[in-house]
This record gives sequence, C-alpha cells and structure tokens, in this order.
Amino acid sequence: MTDQYVVAGHPVEHSQSPFIHAEFARQTGQSLHYGRLLCPLDGFETTLREFARGSSAGPALGCNVTTPFKFEALRLCSTSSARAALAGAANTLRFDASGWYADNTDGAGLICDIEKGAGVALAGRRILLVGAGGAAAGVLGPLLASRPALLVVANRSLAKAQALVERHRGAAKAGPVLLRAAGLGDCGGAFDVIVNATATSLQGTAAPVDPAVLAPGALALDLMYGPLAAPFLAWARDHGAVGRDGLGMLVEQAAAAFHLWRGVRPETASVLAKLRRRLAGGAA
Repeated sequence: MTDQYVVAGHPVEHSQSPFIHAEFARQTGQSLHYGRLLCPLDGFETTLREFARGSSAGPALGCNVTTPFKFEALRLCSTSSARAALAGAANTLRFDASGWYADNTDGAGLICDIEKGAGVALAGRRILLVGAGGAAAGVLGPLLASRPALLVVANRSLAKAQALVERHRGAAKAGPVLLRAAGLGDCGGAFDVIVNATATSLQGTAAPVDPAVLAPGALALDLMYGPLAAPFLAWARDHGAVGRDGLGMLVEQAAAAFHLWRGVRPETASVLAKLRRRLAGGAA
C-alpha cells in the first residue's frame, strides 16, 4: 500500500510532474506513487472522485490539477487557501478526511523562478500577463505582491481580462500597483517582463501579442516547457528578448505542493537540472 497522487488534466501525457515528484520522494525519503490522470473534458469531477476513493494500490491523498480544470477544481473543495480563493482557481488538492482542501502554488512557483532562477527582481517593473484563464488567475495575485510599477492583463476576451482584474483590485491597491485589463491588440509596449499564460503554445502558435510589447532585453516567459515552448522562445529571441520556459516554475510549484502534502520541502535546483538534461535527451 503506497500513498497515491496524480496530475489531473486534459492533456496530461506531456507532463513531467511524475518525474519531479519521484525525485522529490527519493530525495526526502518519502514513500509515494505519482501518476497521470487523463480526465474527459466533460468528466473531470467524476474521474477525480473515482481516483480519490483510492484503490488496492493505496490511498489517494491528493492531486495536482492542470489545464483546463483549475476553476472547476476549486469548486469541488470544502476549504481553500487564501491564494486559491483570490485566484478563483486551484492547482493543488489535498484529500483530507474532513473534506478536500484547495491551494494554488502556481504563482509562488513563478515568482521564485523569475526572481531566483532568472535573477530578475520584479519590484518597479512593467509586467504584461497574457491570458485570463486558470493559469493566469493562479499567478496574478503573487505577481501583484511582488510590487511591479504596472501590470497589464491582456486577453482575447477583454471582458474576461476585466473580470480577473476586478477580482484582484484590492490586492493591487495594497501594493500599490497600477493594474489594468486590455485586449491583445492594445496592451501597450515596452514591458520588462512578459508572461504567456495562454494555450497558444499547446496550439503551436509562437505568441498571441505583437513584438512591440517587448522592451529591449525583456524577460519573456512561457508557462509551457519542452517542445511546446519552442516557438515562443524563438519569437522572444528573434525580437531581442530573453526567453525562458516554464520548467523552473513547474519544479517550484511542485515543491510547494509536495510540502503541502508531505510536510517537508524538497530542494529544487538539482531536480530542475536533471529535468532539463532529461528533456534535452541526456541522462537524468
């Protein structure tokens, strides 16, 4: 009998989360199994509840949630962290005996990767967040807490961007941070940091915005990684920006989820290095 965890989403076959959590478990001496759970687009709740009942392999104690179920995941939980409640979305669930608990570790993982991994301090910067779905919702609060000078949320549907901005208006005032919503074609320019939180990389599209959004030497980060992020990284490089994929964020948010589940925080730098070698075709 081994404690069971999964990453639940659609798609999930590309996910490196099983490798990451296996490394964390080995590093910390924890006994667990972490797999992938493909959920039908119209059957997320049913599929997840079936997993949560556990099996002969062992009890199901939690899961990560990826595209496109982060909003739905929060609604399935009886309690949540403040950051998940602010986001209105969850990427980490813990199956407690008293009910499911929701958290969102995406934003903390992103901030850690930008400021420590990429070495870019966010205070006083101009930030463009592209997208207004579950991924964007999870990172907006922590981005505001990093106290940039300006943060623009740009989305194909302006109404969706505006709704996300209004939910975070209080967090922006606490900064204080100038926060506004925009369409993809009128989001402004010369941003120091651009975060692509849309599904364009899954669709093989380089970037959903004009290169004018990039300040010289800007950091352009795609939340996707591996081959999926390649078109965006090439777009950033071709227009004078520093491209970065979402692999560092993935490892950092996974470490926060692991800590929530197991009560121990793993070291991340060596796991990220192994993961990059793995994706590059080298030995882990």
